[in-house]
Amino acid sequence: MSSISIAASPAAATAAEHPALGPLTHVHAADSDDSWWRSAVIYQIYPRSFRDASGDGVGDLPGITAELHHIAELGADAVWLSPFYASPQRDGGYDVADYCAVDPLFGTLEDFDHLSARARDLGLRVIVDLVPNHCSSEHRLFQAALAAAPGSPEREYFIFRDGRGDSGELPPNNWQSHFGGSAWTRITEAGGSPGQWYLHLFDSSQPDFNWDNPAVATEFERVLRFWLDRGVAGFRVDVAHALVKAPGLPDWGGRADGGSSDGFPSHEAPMFGQPALHDVYSRWREVLAEYGDDRILCAEANVDPIERMAAWVAPGQQHQAFNFPFLASPFAAEPLRAVVSRSLAAFDAVGAPTTWVLSNHDVVRHASRLGMADPGQGLGDGIGPDDPQPDTALGRRRARAASLFMLALPGSSYLYQGEELGLPDNTAIPAERRQDPTFHRTGGARVGRDGCRVPLPWRAGEAAHGFSPNGMSWLPQPRDWDELARDVQAADPASHLSVYRRALELRREFGLGTGSLAWAESWCRHGALAFVNGTILVMLNLGDEYLELPDLDILLSSQRRDGRVLAPGEAAWLSLEPQA
Repeated sequence: MSSISIAASPAAATAAEHPALGPLTHVHAADSDDSWWRSAVIYQIYPRSFRDASGDGVGDLPGITAELHHIAELGADAVWLSPFYASPQRDGGYDVADYCAVDPLFGTLEDFDHLSARARDLGLRVIVDLVPNHCSSEHRLFQAALAAAPGSPEREYFIFRDGRGDSGELPPNNWQSHFGGSAWTRITEAGGSPGQWYLHLFDSSQPDFNWDNPAVATEFERVLRFWLDRGVAGFRVDVAHALVKAPGLPDWGGRADGGSSDGFPSHEAPMFGQPALHDVYSRWREVLAEYGDDRILCAEANVDPIERMAAWVAPGQQHQAFNFPFLASPFAAEPLRAVVSRSLAAFDAVGAPTTWVLSNHDVVRHASRLGMADPGQGLGDGIGPDDPQPDTALGRRRARAASLFMLALPGSSYLYQGEELGLPDNTAIPAERRQDPTFHRTGGARVGRDGCRVPLPWRAGEAAHGFSPNGMSWLPQPRDWDELARDVQAADPASHLSVYRRALELRREFGLGTGSLAWAESWCRHGALAFVNGTILVMLNLGDEYLELPDLDILLSSQRRDGRVLAPGEAAWLSLEPQA
């Protein structure tokens, strides 16, 4: 068998011939920059649902610390912690009341320091969430703004405006909240009269900061330094595309989330993607550089097309940006190939690595999504008991294959807690147990994100599947999750967890994160995709037929099968070098 390591020009696709595979189309060269974050596997922890040590049914920092060794054993390079700050918890902690304090629900600052120390001992870096677009209405700055008069310096921290109409009874513009309803709420002034309106792109308890005010930038530099001084490796920046709004706050007839729709392209949305944003991140990059060259920023910048997203990771900007087009891609060969090729080209053009992600705390888990007749259904709105239900077995099979495909791509991969177990959403949560503000603001018309946030199953045969010592769980877990519990899967060499462990082991061994990519054209047929990264051939069957594998050694497959065939919804990694 032939051995060849692929290299290519980062600027454009080029053609070549492989002696065993035939024509190759090169689209990405190996990365010579060995900075850890360019190829890292980063594991997202949603603290409420990871592990409860206190027994109140809500996950906490000591619970995370106790189980961090499992993440290290999995093969991750870093953990990203969703918000654990002081908060009234109306939006799962994304409504921050104090950016420099730990909510008692999760523990103390000392608990955070213990977590960080344990992570360092295990070789894991810690990335924390930063929520700079908005805070909680209970934040001291917003409370001061409510008590102050219109036009005061206190109000300038936020976006207050007089209303329209004869007596200011109408919102200042027609913007809509991501969670449903108007993006404006009117306050009652100190004297009891109807007053100004404040902007909140999300819940009414989450007022947007006014980033035209330099005092806001000063406040967030203070927050950055607070956590950098405690040793964090960087920040995941929530809704990084939304901080700055267009002058004059013009009306917008497009989607509330700023996505493109007929007549309303994303780049025209006045609440997203404004040029002054990049001045903010350029300054943040300077702050991080004071602490060394290994601290990073990752943008949650949900903009389209992919080429626009690259502006968030251009030189001097953030280090990474989440690749939402990849997450939202149909499970089909043509669109998946297109989004991979376009992503690599767009990010290569600015010298940045591409990130890959399939699940997070805001979308239906891919083990459920890929089991739907329409995998795009409920992507950000959840799947409820009255909706069409996913085929769980099909979804988990496809999810495992999709994950193998993703983990072999060059760049950085983000994993969402529990995906290594193949967890699906809980689609049967009753209305009275739901907590997502989306559900409540829309009167249940949008199910919300609770289904993907259900606490993890750790041990079979225990109450709450071992999540909490008192058997409590803030969201209900499916009864049949015993078979998916971590202890059960850890003992099974064919389990979802075992496949993930082996994939991350091979990814590190063969340097796939810093590798190259070339499409193996002769094997991209009948609905299949095949690419070469270094000396590894990756195949994903997205069609309806069984496919014969080439005569190469199989290193890993998403399903344990006899014979040399790839069934629909399966993936495999094969070696271009003979194996001992």
